[in-house]
Amino acid sequence: MAFPPKRTPPLGPPKPTPRQRVLAAWRGTDLAPLEKARALTAQPAAAVMPQTLSHIRFDRRRAEAEIVRVWNDLLDPNIVAHAQPTGLRNGTLFVTVDSSVWLSEIVRYRRKEILDRLQHSFGPTLIKKISFRVG
Repeated sequence: MAFPPKRTPPLGPPKPTPRQRVLAAWRGTDLAPLEKARALTAQPAAAVMPQTLSHIRFDRRRAEAEIVRVWNDLLDPNIVAHAQPTGLRNGTLFVTVDSSVWLSEIVRYRRKEILDRLQHSFGPTLIKKISFRVG
C-alpha cells in the first residue's frame, strides 16, 4: 500500500493576503522588498555568539566553575567533604553544608580563613562574603 507524498511547505515569505494587496495598492507602495529583507534574517555564527554568550552569562558560569575547582584544591579536605559552593550572587558565595554540626564548626572557626583564602585567589570584589546553609 503506497502512501501519498507528503506536502512540503513553500519556501520564502507567505503570499500576501487580499487585504494586504489592497492596502499596498492604496498606499501606493510596494512592500515586497521590505518583506524579503525581513525574511532574510540569517546571520553568521560569529555575529550571534557574543550576544548568546552574554545572554546565558557564560563568564559568570565559568567563574562559578573556577570557584568550585579552587574550593576543592585550596581548602582542608575535611571541609571540602562536608561543604560545597552552590552559587554566587552579588558578591555573596552561597555554600551548602551537609549537617548542622559542620555548619556550626565552619561558621564559628573557619569562616574568616575560608573568606581570606578565596579573596586572595579571586580578589576582594568577586567574593565579598560567604553565606552558609544546611542542605
